[in-house]
Amino acid sequence: MAEIPAPLELSVRDRLDAISPKEWDRLGGEEDPFLSHAFLSALERHGCLGPAFGWYPRHLLLHERGGPLVAALPLYAKTNNYGEFVFDWTWEQAWRQAGLAYYPKLVSAVPYTPASGRRLLVHPERPAGPLRRTLVQQATAFAQAQGLSGLHWLFTDAADIRALEAEGLALRMGCQYHWHNRGYRDFEDFLDGFTSKRRKNVHRERRRVREQGIELRVLHGDETDPGHWRLFHELYENTFRRKGGIPTLTLPFFLETARTLGRRVVLILAESGERPVAAALCYRSRDTLYGRYWGCHEEHDGLHFEACYYQGIDYSLREGLARFEPGAQGEHKIGRGFLPTPTWSAHWIREPGLREAVAAYCREERAAMEARCDALMELSPFRGDS
Repeated sequence: MAEIPAPLELSVRDRLDAISPKEWDRLGGEEDPFLSHAFLSALERHGCLGPAFGWYPRHLLLHERGGPLVAALPLYAKTNNYGEFVFDWTWEQAWRQAGLAYYPKLVSAVPYTPASGRRLLVHPERPAGPLRRTLVQQATAFAQAQGLSGLHWLFTDAADIRALEAEGLALRMGCQYHWHNRGYRDFEDFLDGFTSKRRKNVHRERRRVREQGIELRVLHGDETDPGHWRLFHELYENTFRRKGGIPTLTLPFFLETARTLGRRVVLILAESGERPVAAALCYRSRDTLYGRYWGCHEEHDGLHFEACYYQGIDYSLREGLARFEPGAQGEHKIGRGFLPTPTWSAHWIREPGLREAVAAYCREERAAMEARCDALMELSPFRGDS
């Protein structure tokens, strides 16, 4: 392991419940719902991680000697790449061709959650730069000592990316589609910036939902009851199974996080009369709404767009949020006001030869991704963007 600065003590924990919720949240969980002790520990307690899904907690902690937690890294050993949303199948193939094992590896991420945020968590009253460097150095030393193929930071924010790049890690660019609040008064003010054709399309989609007799309402976690979550969990599982995915989140997870996160949980219910037909689940921070899951009992024209996109924009405008991230992938979001936005990951590879190959791959891919994002802006619905 790399030498630890004298005032600090390093430890690795396989359960977040071994860490004080107050100390952990002081590092970033008070701002980001996905980094909160309540969210991450509920994943561990309620059967959402472990051998069945290939996620094993290995959280890295830095304490001042005899004192408080001052920095941490949410860290997981992985035996597959499920739930990461940064796809590395070609890397796994390269390892296999070299006669090497790609798994297990380490990732610093929020399981099953492609939302950008901090990963190098630092106490707000401690020097961020030195502690970020120490976290990166200790984490890569841990991966080296464990003989793991690599360490991957997924969906990192700008400050983390700068720190990771300074330590020589390969940066990989992705692309999502985000909505940004440009000071709109309301939904119509937002649409006023669209071309006439795109504006009419959104109006038609929203009107079609109303014409089918579908009504939508928004509930925060502290406004829900167990019946809402039994319904949502059924919809969530059905959606994953219909699409050939693996539903990893359990009903007890949803019940607990609705209670512990309260108003940071946003559930959008669609009903025909008093009969529920669909639901979408979002989470929020002080300035951002994050769309995560959707499910329906039956198909209704335009309902997916209304529940997953337009209701989220309406909510963001009412609450004065700056950004809405509706989830990974989906170029169809562009025409509805969600514009191409870069996302970032950073990668440390143990084998020197493969390290250089991955760095070259990331450089070439980045050039292609930048060109793709530029080209996708041609699909923008805003006047003057295309």
